[in-house]
Amino acid sequence: MLRARQSQGNVTVGLVFLERVLFSTLATAPYCIFFFINVTLLFTLRSKALFRDSSRYVLLFNLVMADTLQMTLSQLLYLLAVCRVLLTYPVCGLLVMCASLTNEISALTLVAMSLERYVAVCYPLRHAAIVTIRNTAVAVAVVWLSSLLNVLTRVLLLLDFPFEKLDTLQMSNFCSLFVMFLGSMSDDYDKAYTCFLFVSATVTIASTYVGVMVAARSASADKASARKARNTLLLHLVQLGLSLLSTMHNAMLVAVSKIVTMYMLLRLLNVFYVFIMLLPRCLSCLIYGLRDKSIRPVLLFHLCCRLKVSTKTQVSP
Repeated sequence: MLRARQSQGNVTVGLVFLERVLFSTLATAPYCIFFFINVTLLFTLRSKALFRDSSRYVLLFNLVMADTLQMTLSQLLYLLAVCRVLLTYPVCGLLVMCASLTNEISALTLVAMSLERYVAVCYPLRHAAIVTIRNTAVAVAVVWLSSLLNVLTRVLLLLDFPFEKLDTLQMSNFCSLFVMFLGSMSDDYDKAYTCFLFVSATVTIASTYVGVMVAARSASADKASARKARNTLLLHLVQLGLSLLSTMHNAMLVAVSKIVTMYMLLRLLNVFYVFIMLLPRCLSCLIYGLRDKSIRPVLLFHLCCRLKVSTKTQVSP
């Protein structure tokens, strides 16, 4: 009887292990595909002077780079959680803060890109004077500095926690942003800043969309350019919404964990990870890599290992 129970227990452990390996493989495969496409797009954006000297593509490069770093950090944290590797608080804090930094850079870069499209449609004659490479570099620097300032504030709030009262710095749970809320001030600050960031970004992008819609109705406006800008701004709103959803990833898991079993939670963890954490990070490639007539042929050329692509390069307006 005892041997039968031990045998059944071994079978159960083996099935759980195989299921864990299967789900982690299914989640890692999309990451590898998205990572390859994103890195190829980054290389494409640095391969031609047309892309390097255009403010629109410089902002896109910054967005894709932040998304790629965010995706890589998310994948690392996911694999650590699946393998049940427990980190120390300092190491987890470093990874979580870097992930938070890249997520905020993505949101702020979307705002800058929306403003660039607004100027291009509503003030076409002044676009070249307003949106210069120098001004774009300043905008990118402001995005990074403001995000770094927020991360520094989070670190200072974490330092307020009495770590010396802990028996060990070894964590008892897997690393995530939710676990690093060691004090009420950190939690309150995160909620307030996240709300402020995404409300401000949403209002800005929505305002630029309304401005483009109004400009499109005027007789002097370029209808085709206004239509493309309007569609791009809508996609930016979708990207921003998905980014906000990714910040709620851990809170959603905590809420779901109260009504489902542990095995069901592990399955949902993989589904949430692919559709909430990974998928939004490849949207930039789908939005620009496939829609933009300047990028598409060059991107396909590099994705196909520099094989000849029949599509002719056209410069989008």
